[in-house]
Amino acid sequence: MADEQQFIEDGLQRTQIDEFFAEELGRAGYGGMDVAKTPMGTQIVLKAEKPGMVIGKGGKNIRKITTELEDRFNLEDPQIDVQEVEEPDLNARIVADRLGNALERGWYFRKAGHTTIDRIMESGAKGAEIVLSGKVTGARSRVEKFNRGYIKHNGEPAEDIVDSGVGVAVMKLGTIGVRVKIIPPNAQLPDDFEIYDDVEVEDYVADTDGESVEELLEGEPDEAEDSEPDEAADDTATEVDEEVIEEEVDVPTDDDVEDVDVDELEDAVDEELDDDVEAEAEELMDEMDSADGESADSSSGDSREDGEEEAEQ
Repeated sequence: MADEQQFIEDGLQRTQIDEFFAEELGRAGYGGMDVAKTPMGTQIVLKAEKPGMVIGKGGKNIRKITTELEDRFNLEDPQIDVQEVEEPDLNARIVADRLGNALERGWYFRKAGHTTIDRIMESGAKGAEIVLSGKVTGARSRVEKFNRGYIKHNGEPAEDIVDSGVGVAVMKLGTIGVRVKIIPPNAQLPDDFEIYDDVEVEDYVADTDGESVEELLEGEPDEAEDSEPDEAADDTATEVDEEVIEEEVDVPTDDDVEDVDVDELEDAVDEELDDDVEAEAEELMDEMDSADGESADSSSGDSREDGEEEAEQ
């Protein structure tokens, strides 16, 4: 058989054994089990609120359970160890069965839920949650939750720290599912922290080879002894001497600047502009005169040629 198939078979067998104990030991306050296979056989540890009812008079009940395990589940030499639950109100399996029985006896679901979760918190739990799902009051199904304290819902703490239990209440309107989650008082959560008052920090700081923080800060880093200088870089490196030349620049002050009449400057600019405009106008007139003379000469030449042609005719 493959390893994956073997894991599935072991899990299925464990679930079937747990359901068997829940049916047989319901009145004794069944609180869960642990199964471990050893070279001597199969070791089963039962947790119960009333161990005397599990064992029975003269061990009659426990022998009956052992024989049933051998015949039904093919376990080799099962060895059952019964342990008493010290605090039943902190066992999620027992609390779920109690709440289911209370609902079957006619308790109102809200009163039963608040009473149960209050008893859990009074026992010292860090957090608890109760979920009732089904037809709790009417023909329509719904979910009711009761929360107290701190509870984890996912991650590794939810699997290893949180104690979960499931119960069932068979009512006239239908079946009500009961799910209980409890964080025990001694649980070490990964996000827990403690605050100490009036203590020395050195007592809680790890030893750094006898050196304090001040000594580490004052010390200078050691230079690498194995590092060799780069000869090529030394050959090519040149020192550049930078000479700073300071020159004195005479900056004119207000006293050195003479007062200038703005009106005189404007008149001078206007005169220069007038001279330039007159010069450009004269050039344009000369060009126009020269162009008129050329056009007149050409027209007189044309008239002479026409008169000569008429005289020949």
